Amino acid sequence: MGAVLASVKHDLTNDTAAAVEKIQRYSKEPNNIPLKIAITGESKSGKSTFVSALRGIKSIGDEDEGAAPTGVVETTSEVTEYLHPNYPNVTLWDLPGIGTTKFPAKKYLELVGFENFDVFIIVSADRFRENDVKLAKEIQKMKKKFYFVRSKIDNNIRDEERKRDFSKEGTLRKIRDDSVQGLQKEGFESPQVFLVSSFEPHIYEFSELQQTLERELPAHQSDALLRAMSNINQEISNKKKDFQSTIKYYSTLSAAGAAVPVPELSVNVDYSMMLSVVTDYVTGFGLDKQSLKKLAASSGVSYDDLCAVIKSELAKIPAEFFMETFISVQGKAGKVSRNSFLFVTAASMSLSFKTTYFTLSYFLNQLADDAQRVFNRALGVNISV
Repeated sequence: MGAVLASVKHDLTNDTAAAVEKIQRYSKEPNNIPLKIAITGESKSGKSTFVSALRGIKSIGDEDEGAAPTGVVETTSEVTEYLHPNYPNVTLWDLPGIGTTKFPAKKYLELVGFENFDVFIIVSADRFRENDVKLAKEIQKMKKKFYFVRSKIDNNIRDEERKRDFSKEGTLRKIRDDSVQGLQKEGFESPQVFLVSSFEPHIYEFSELQQTLERELPAHQSDALLRAMSNINQEISNKKKDFQSTIKYYSTLSAAGAAVPVPELSVNVDYSMMLSVVTDYVTGFGLDKQSLKKLAASSGVSYDDLCAVIKSELAKIPAEFFMETFISVQGKAGKVSRNSFLFVTAASMSLSFKTTYFTLSYFLNQLADDAQRVFNRALGVNISV
């Protein structure tokens, strides 16, 4: 953050416009950190459906726009990139199935460009096979993270339900033990295996996979993933309060804006930056219209009922309303009116930093509370509006 401030101060001595442009560019940097997640495995293992689930999109059979195509035959014939619908810096790469005529096992790594990805998820519809093991060992040599996913667990449960002594917990334990023991025999000491249903990501271990990725990725990529994760359980929603860690960064940019000797510039920079940041918070907490409609469809709770428990007007983000809220909260923090001119002093920069920190913290807490109320309503938990 010191480097950010020093860079802006350097421009101030030469070009005020360049300094302002740099502040605005820096304010967007947290959402520009690239994260490339590769989804691989044998043909027809459910990779494409899994990619769509990670992006919060249903499979193409459910007609959700932008979903990865699926089918009874291998539908991924090339390395295919899918952008996250809200955070395009997070990309998921649907890799062709290993062992097909076009992508034989011996040349697979070279053909798909394994060195280009940050983390790998190896998907199998049943037990992990020879090609899956080969892939994992090659990734291990590259010293990159990889995880095993047993997909289509919903199908396994349905098949087992017909048996007289059926136990859901017992079935899941059997599948896990079989997968882990099989991989241990291949030399993986503590393989990380997740049992998921891409059609029902809110159950089984889809959220555990997301949280493991978020916990084990480098800090900058972990933040990028956290923003993109769907709020499929309360723990993920709570984790998103870690957005608090970026507030100091934005407050530093605000202080830099206060150092520019142009009337009203500090307030205008703060307003533009905060509108962008709060919009990001709204999307990150799943309070935007698109996310709420998807939650309504998956939970069976109507869109209007979900909206009814949202107390903060921030989630609606009309620019004219945000300006009034922005001025009101800034006033509470001790900053003078929007028409005031802050002299270029250390005191004005300190005040701008503290005010921005207070304002963004207030907005973040308001939206986090709304996200919890929405999540509880989707689960059918009784809450007071």
